[in-house]
Amino acid sequence: MSQPKPRDPSAPRPANQRGAARLAAVQALYQMDVGRQTLEDTLAQFSAIHVGREIEGEEYLPADADFFRQIVSGVIKSQLQIDPAVDTALVDTWPMGRIDATLRAILRAATFELLKRRDIPARVVITEYVDVAKAFYEDEAPRMVNAVLDQVAKTAGRDNDPAKTR
Repeated sequence: MSQPKPRDPSAPRPANQRGAARLAAVQALYQMDVGRQTLEDTLAQFSAIHVGREIEGEEYLPADADFFRQIVSGVIKSQLQIDPAVDTALVDTWPMGRIDATLRAILRAATFELLKRRDIPARVVITEYVDVAKAFYEDEAPRMVNAVLDQVAKTAGRDNDPAKTR
């Protein structure tokens, strides 16, 4: 039996690549919402420019390009299921149409994963998207994202997920 090769410490870890894909997916979904770009144009633009490169002095981590495409495409294909799930989890005074485009993108991407990617523990999805929210907001928004996603997970039957957040 051969010894496993040590991992190159400078190589991005798969988890980091998925986290970068989630961040890029939120940015792409935001751009589609605000800029009214097509799915094809957005995927092409983000794959060529935003994923794993330096842009205007900002260094983007290498992202899992396939995972990025799965999230963005999945949100678009499942939006008629995703938006009502998010809207139901929001408080009555803040319906989906009232929250800003960045929060909508975060909640849509995370809800896609909670509803359609049962191979990923709910705890991981919620934690990752709360971290994405922290990249954009310093106020109460990350806590709101946590609460809404927790409710989506419960409604989707993911509250018994053994890795669920506490």
